Amino acid sequence: MKHFIFLAAAAMMLAVACNTNTSAPAADQTTPATTMLTPTTPNPENAAIAQEFLKKCGTYYLATVEGDQPRVRPFGTAEIIDGKLYIQTGKVKNVYKQLLANPKAEICGYSGMEWIRISCELIPDDTVEAKKAMLDKNPSLRGMYSETDDNTIVLYCRNAHATISSFTGEPRSFEF
Repeated sequence: MKHFIFLAAAAMMLAVACNTNTSAPAADQTTPATTMLTPTTPNPENAAIAQEFLKKCGTYYLATVEGDQPRVRPFGTAEIIDGKLYIQTGKVKNVYKQLLANPKAEICGYSGMEWIRISCELIPDDTVEAKKAMLDKNPSLRGMYSETDDNTIVLYCRNAHATISSFTGEPRSFEF
């Protein structure tokens, strides 16, 4: 039940927060071309705090937008590569197509009595080095993905704003 509540909350927040760009990406488009969120200064220490919390969660939820409809699904990868927080998916998946059309996303995870919300842009990194680093840190994905296939894609959080909240304490916010 608690996961459903956070899933619904993430979908509602995304519907309000995201630009509803309905244009489809060109077939050969590999990087998003939309307006950025307010730029933040990269902060590897804060990215590591967010990653540690997501690792505690195990499963977290990633919200994107498709037209005017929020889309939320479970994710599990969260790795620091070159000081940035990365996630991984497949290029054939709708989530990737949605992020190409609009890179704005929100991540929500729950652990114990706390939850994290991360608003960011998810930017594709199609380098073999980044994909290999992700797969080396998540060997269970190697049955489905390879750093040299045409499907694997890793994305890093850019202009990220995170808030860790609880029912009993003050929220803690940071950027990375």
